[in-house]
Amino acid sequence: MLVNVLVVGSGGREHALSWKLSQSKKIDKVFTAPGNGGTQNNVDIQVDDLEKLASFAAENNCFTVVGPEVPLAAGIVDKFNQKGLKIFGPSQKAAQLESSKIWAKEFMKRNQIPTARFEIFDNSKKAEDYVVSLDYNVVVKADGLAAGKGVIVCNSKDEAISAIHSILIKKTFGNAGNRIIIEEKIEGIEASFIALSDGEIGFPMASSQDHKRIYDDDQGPNTGGMGAYSPTLIVDKILTKKIQEDIIDKTIHAMANEGIVFKGFLYAGIMIKDNEPLVLEYNVRMGDPECQPITMRMNFDLYEYLVASSEGKLSELPLPAWKHQSAVCVVLASQGYPESYPNNEEILGYNLDSENIRVFHAGTKKQDGKILTNGGRVLGVTALGDTLEAAITNAYFEVEKISWPHKYYRKDIGKKGLDYL
Repeated sequence: MLVNVLVVGSGGREHALSWKLSQSKKIDKVFTAPGNGGTQNNVDIQVDDLEKLASFAAENNCFTVVGPEVPLAAGIVDKFNQKGLKIFGPSQKAAQLESSKIWAKEFMKRNQIPTARFEIFDNSKKAEDYVVSLDYNVVVKADGLAAGKGVIVCNSKDEAISAIHSILIKKTFGNAGNRIIIEEKIEGIEASFIALSDGEIGFPMASSQDHKRIYDDDQGPNTGGMGAYSPTLIVDKILTKKIQEDIIDKTIHAMANEGIVFKGFLYAGIMIKDNEPLVLEYNVRMGDPECQPITMRMNFDLYEYLVASSEGKLSELPLPAWKHQSAVCVVLASQGYPESYPNNEEILGYNLDSENIRVFHAGTKKQDGKILTNGGRVLGVTALGDTLEAAITNAYFEVEKISWPHKYYRKDIGKKGLDYL
């Protein structure tokens, strides 16, 4: 019997997941809640309205796939499980790996998972005194969820003190910044390593690399991500083995030893220094925009694997297969992001989908037959190519066809990958 799927979320990641899941022969209909201007079968329920989401899933025989971190941190998986509803994602306890950076750092420390040295503060004066005493630069992080923006990389003591003031005194991130982590700034190469876990084993997804900063050459403040590509040659076979064994497998087993079964996407943000991987942070869901190029390269039925993860049966499936092509996602944002930006501008030229090109919607909405901007990150133009260079060329060729008054994008997505060819 065919089933329906409910994808929870409204971003580019959720559009990509909905698109890929809709290709499964085992699925009748894919709903997205609340969705965006590009997703089909949108349901007007917000991601934090857990009761309504559960009712909809029950009434429509849905297997639910959770995209963003907020409902996971709020315990959506626990609630669905209590009601006997099938759902993919980690429990509220498992989601602490992302919902509390302090919990995650202490977890890594007690389980000898490689990460940068750190201290925890809730008092700005003590934090400042600590920074002044150091002979290295630091990264200041808000403890809680801050939509990917709660990490401030500092290149001087003054910048660190300013970051401490911003989070602890000015409350830039609200209660998410009641406590902070000050950790050593590690110089190296950043990569994303995402695995699919069923609580016992973790299947690696295709490697990828995100571009967090708003401006070219990784300048300016952090964003939710301005583009990504897959695969990345930075993570070679030797590094893949190290990350899988020393970080992914170790994390899954350590969680189990602490009485927490981790089911879902386990995302480790990695810094590679002297060929050794260190964990910068965990996420407990597929990355955005990494999800877009990764789903473009999937050569398997994603639905089968998500169900197996939720049922603890990944060992019954073969390792996921991937297309040999490269994929690049260029995020088109509204100028002013990640701070203030205009909305409700009409987007033209966005309907470009073909076998090798997908335009995944994020901050968009449909109104009176038009597609309008409705967020900071608006579209993710994602292209396949036989080489990384070809995928970059294909993506930017399509990017030029899309327009709205305050369109903004980085012009160097994937470039850092070319340096490793």
